[in-house]
Amino acid sequence: MSRKVTKAIFPVAGLGTRFLPATKSVPKEIMTLVDRPLVQYAIDEARAAGIKEFIFVTSRGKSALEDYFDHNPVLEQDLATKGKDDLLKILESTNMESGAIAYIRQHKALGLGHAVWCARRLIGAEPFAVILPDDVIAAEKPCLQQMVEAYAETGGNMVAAMEVPSDKTSSYGVLDVAEDMGSVVSVKGMVEKPKAGEAPSNLAVIGRYILSPSVLRNLNKMKQGSGGEIQLTDAIAEDIGAKSNVYGYRFRGERFDCGSKAGFLQATVAFALARDDLRDDLSRYLQELSQTVQAAQ
Repeated sequence: MSRKVTKAIFPVAGLGTRFLPATKSVPKEIMTLVDRPLVQYAIDEARAAGIKEFIFVTSRGKSALEDYFDHNPVLEQDLATKGKDDLLKILESTNMESGAIAYIRQHKALGLGHAVWCARRLIGAEPFAVILPDDVIAAEKPCLQQMVEAYAETGGNMVAAMEVPSDKTSSYGVLDVAEDMGSVVSVKGMVEKPKAGEAPSNLAVIGRYILSPSVLRNLNKMKQGSGGEIQLTDAIAEDIGAKSNVYGYRFRGERFDCGSKAGFLQATVAFALARDDLRDDLSRYLQELSQTVQAAQ
């Protein structure tokens, strides 16, 4: 089987209830982090990794997400007429060519594994990536690109991993490590949201995956896991026993959980401070705010 990864699944069917009332009419994935929607960060990362086909697993009420990737001839013509070439270039980066993007509906919220399974007919017999837009990763080299380069050497299945505090492991899928080779670890087991004190390590799976078609066959069994949902980690773990070909990859970068309000705010500050056009004003404000808080104490 080829190790070239050109397809990616983006599970975006969630209701985003933690961000209500904003997500009553606006899909969480197009909420803006500085001046780009969350999903644009995921798309840019996928493109940098060589992804050519983008598969979105959506649900009812996500039409704004579909419109975002469509061309807007009126706006484009207006910018061109006014000579706003910089803005036109930014806008063009959001467009998808015909046939590059597909939308699949997940009619029931049965878990991440089920969302990935919904795209099975568009994947076929090829390896594929899964990107969770909630996990935004700031990195010099995009996370998925790092993984694709490592995957070219290992094959099999690969999950992005990072070390988390022991008291936080119950919020993640956690790796049971067979051999630690530095950036890459071979995996002998995976546990979804282990109980406190029962995690096999503190190496947690976060929202980037490169998977083989056999994981989709495992998902066909529709086994319910943690929380009564069909868990992607369970389907990946099933490949460990059959083929011993699952790897964790310690990516280089900082991950922000933009599925939470605190994580979204932290990412907003971090990404704004990384911008030349915003850094000075924001730094000055944060310093003044810190001084005000200290004086009040």
